[in-house]
Amino acid sequence: MTAVTQWESNLARLGLTLPPVAAPVAAYIPAIRTGSLVYTSGQLPFVDGALSAVGKVGAEVSTEQAKDAARLCALNALAAVHALVGLDAVVRIVKVVGFVASAPGYNDQPIVINGASEFLAEVFGDAGVHARSAVGVSELPKNTPVEVEIIAEVR
Repeated sequence: MTAVTQWESNLARLGLTLPPVAAPVAAYIPAIRTGSLVYTSGQLPFVDGALSAVGKVGAEVSTEQAKDAARLCALNALAAVHALVGLDAVVRIVKVVGFVASAPGYNDQPIVINGASEFLAEVFGDAGVHARSAVGVSELPKNTPVEVEIIAEVR
């Protein structure tokens, strides 16, 4: 039996497991390593192949629903990192970039992307605290409300 790592026990405490890596919806790969960094492609809030929410935040999707979607995006990003190098190799999460499909006048993008940021801190502790951008956009692929990418430093 192998020892459970901190990220595994933290996911279990949250009632989560890593999902399968979402299949790319276009011409890209889910994650790529260069040197000591792993970059993920933008991850959508897929659960079992379906989006957890669709529409614009501030219209069809509430801030809380979008925050939950951002958390799912981060979970899917971790799955992509794990498939490439294994989460045991993660030294720290360096950066998170979050995109929020925003209704006109909506400006709580940072609160939405907190869903991803807070989740990564729950999983990795201090090593999950990162630099970040939270950007409002008019459209995202498949009418998803949120897309998140991460950059992780790895051993």
